[in-house]
Amino acid sequence: METSTKSSAINHGLYLGGFLALVTILGYALYLDLLTKWWLGIIFLIVIIIAGIVSAIKSKKMQGGFITFKEAFSSYFITVAIGILISMVISIVIFNFIDPEAAITLKEKTIETTVQMMRNFNAPEDAVAQTVEQMEAQKNQFSIGPQLQSNVIFLVIQAVIGLIVALIVKRNPENA
Repeated sequence: METSTKSSAINHGLYLGGFLALVTILGYALYLDLLTKWWLGIIFLIVIIIAGIVSAIKSKKMQGGFITFKEAFSSYFITVAIGILISMVISIVIFNFIDPEAAITLKEKTIETTVQMMRNFNAPEDAVAQTVEQMEAQKNQFSIGPQLQSNVIFLVIQAVIGLIVALIVKRNPENA
């Protein structure tokens, strides 16, 4: 992978991380309930995938319309990994060092949102109670361990998506 292609992927990752961090910071500062909304997670997922795709396509254009599978995947994955890393660090700093009470409040709000959603889907009350019990038993989801674990799992999922994107984007000169 050429240096300019790598630097492009890194730049896209920094932009992605900046966006994810900005939304997290704004959610924390202005409306903590925003961080409990299921649709925000979907928006984050879509933005992350789009940023990775844009990075791979831009890398292809930088190389004159040709890119190997490895280069396309690397461009996608570098972008996504940097963006997720920045977002994770911001969450850890905010909810563990700046305002640990916000993590507790967010956990309570998440439980309330989950209960409401389960009731909207007519889940049995014993299932709701069991889910609440499990959620309350979990340690701080914003501490370093759970953050690392969930983000590693998310990166594995993104790697699979990146493989698919690389298959679609790749174009070797001999295929032209």
